[in-house]
Amino acid sequence: MPVLTFIACRMFEDEIIHIIEKDSLINSLLIVNNADCGGLTDKLRDTGSEYDLVLESEISGRLNKGNLTIIVEMLELALHAKPDNLKKVVYDKVREMSEYSDGILLFYGLCGNVLGKVDKELADLPCPVRILKEDNGDIIDDCIGAVLGGRAAYLEKLKSFHGVGTFFMTPMWAAHWREMVVSAGMTPDSDNIKLSKFVFDYAGYKNVAKMDTGLSYEKEFEPKVKEFAKLFDFNIVEMTASPELMVRCYQQLKAEVLMAHIIT
Repeated sequence: MPVLTFIACRMFEDEIIHIIEKDSLINSLLIVNNADCGGLTDKLRDTGSEYDLVLESEISGRLNKGNLTIIVEMLELALHAKPDNLKKVVYDKVREMSEYSDGILLFYGLCGNVLGKVDKELADLPCPVRILKEDNGDIIDDCIGAVLGGRAAYLEKLKSFHGVGTFFMTPMWAAHWREMVVSAGMTPDSDNIKLSKFVFDYAGYKNVAKMDTGLSYEKEFEPKVKEFAKLFDFNIVEMTASPELMVRCYQQLKAEVLMAHIIT
């Protein structure tokens, strides 16, 4: 059975846990022990999912080719602040992991357009490298587009607000909004609420969309959204979202790798 590796932005913690929980074929789960894995491992413990925490240097010795193994390496949110550095870090990780992976799935979108050529630029590696894509083959824009199903759905939601600025907030965005607004360049200091409010007002934001993905791993989602709305005088708008796109991308890569194993 193959080894599949997830290299992921922390924004996709919940969707990764959902994939792991729903796939009974997974026999072994290895989480790379780094500074950004704590949120994932806490949630895995809460769900009763079994995993092994390993250093990168230990991975090759912990693989059992008789089992379907998932390796997960979470990367820091702050990488978004410098897209070129994000690309370098992600590509370096992919090249390292390709040595013992049968397939790699990047839980990222275009991210400032720096990850738009993954298929071509990493085609020389010994295993397929895939990134989150829509049904039509387009790479998703970001984590918001991912849970909405793609760019068309994203634009439709934006248009539905008739020009009123709306801040989209997934459970992970709600949990880490202070860090994310800084890394996205929206404000240099998220603790300076007066300055942040000025920035949001200037940009025309009036609403915060509470995006219900159907996943409940972030226990403080609702209070965090309420706190955010209160700080910036936003109206809360309920919105339905889904992890289905990420699940489909995983299933497609798994099927591709399993088929290759059968053929060989």
